[in-house]
Amino acid sequence: MSSLVSGARISGTGRALPARQVTNAELASQLGSSHEWMVTRTGIHTRYFIGPGESNTSLALEASRAALADAGVAPTELDAIVFATLSPDMVFPGNGVLLQEALGVAPIPAIDVRNQCSGFLYALSVAQAWVLSGMYRRVLVVGSEVHSTGLDMSPRGRNVSLLFGDGAGAVVVEARTEESRGRGALEPVELGADGRGARLLYCDRPGAAAHPSITVEDLEAGRHFAQMDGRPVFRRAVELLSEKVSAIIASHQLDPAQVVLVAHQSNRRINELVAQRAAIPEARVMHTIEQWGNTTAGSIPMALDLARRQGTVKPGDPVIMAAFGSGLTWGTALMWG
Repeated sequence: MSSLVSGARISGTGRALPARQVTNAELASQLGSSHEWMVTRTGIHTRYFIGPGESNTSLALEASRAALADAGVAPTELDAIVFATLSPDMVFPGNGVLLQEALGVAPIPAIDVRNQCSGFLYALSVAQAWVLSGMYRRVLVVGSEVHSTGLDMSPRGRNVSLLFGDGAGAVVVEARTEESRGRGALEPVELGADGRGARLLYCDRPGAAAHPSITVEDLEAGRHFAQMDGRPVFRRAVELLSEKVSAIIASHQLDPAQVVLVAHQSNRRINELVAQRAAIPEARVMHTIEQWGNTTAGSIPMALDLARRQGTVKPGDPVIMAAFGSGLTWGTALMWG
């Protein structure tokens, strides 16, 4: 790799949604709820679910092709793939190799990252480290989820199932030279975790700690569905992300009025409170949860792509990406628009 490499940058973005849009009204009778209750609680109006012929890999492929086209990069120019997801098409192998096959780019390395809501930023940090180390020059980073086939669509699962949708986002991470220091330049990604809160948001079946990994009784009890204690997760997300976003603004001496906040889309109110505490204007906060729901690892790259393509992010703008979720894990990143 050239000695001129000084960092990493995001050179292209893309996103994909399934064909089927699902409204609150469509889910209300199944979940024992109402459109008004769902909007008040989460801000969500619609989300998208896959249908026949669609999968996590197919969504990732569409998003990846869009990101590659945006970057002006051919699939054969990629050096590696990092795929963030909690909902792979198979138990194993991971979706990274399935996407590699679909893109026709064997034998480049492909890995999966399982950090749920923070998955994209963890994956981005891997790609950035590879580029900075000189191991690879151009890495495809994907966040893609299919939640719809694993949700408890009964009143028992209402508090969790109303939140999630399917979707994918992708970015191309490239080596940055002094000459290409501008648009898309990444500062170091900051990551963290606190396993003491791991059981606030989790799914423990099937799990290798159980013998067998899942039983009929587990299925009847719904243990293969996600479990969440929402109040402490909400509180800790607001407190920690407010602290981390404010720290980025202070350390880089940014004008909060110029910052674009692209945060994980788990709850509109969380992102509003984080922005308020960091003095970021509401007009500079990306909200996609109303239309797309919570797409977990897909939410940040999808929102970033939308922000770039609709002109919310302009050249030179500081873009702060932030996520908090299951684990408990979190991450933040600063990108120059």
